[in-house]
Amino acid sequence: MSDLDLQIPNAFDPFAEANAENSGAGTKDYVHIRIQQRNGRKSLTTVQGLKKEFSYNKILKDLKKEFCCNGTVVQVSELGQVIQLQGDQRKNVSTFLVQAGVVKKEHIKIHGF
Repeated sequence: MSDLDLQIPNAFDPFAEANAENSGAGTKDYVHIRIQQRNGRKSLTTVQGLKKEFSYNKILKDLKKEFCCNGTVVQVSELGQVIQLQGDQRKNVSTFLVQAGVVKKEHIKIHGF
């Protein structure tokens, strides 16, 4: 029996959790707040995972008025409705959602940089 005939144990896959059906972007129990870099210093903040019972347009209207920025609600086929805001508004949005009682602080995940 040579060394090549030995069976190699299964290696740990660090991306198995990310590739699972119910993880990451599709989870409904977390609200994900991300930043997307545009060109130069410009950026977008996206909010996804809010419950469907909330009116996205009303939340967007309050966010735009509170932070003096523009935004829109985008329909994405895989993710559902996503709120987009101009600029880096991650911390502002998370504190706003907690203070408004939309989500609890432990159900918010902030991504980026």
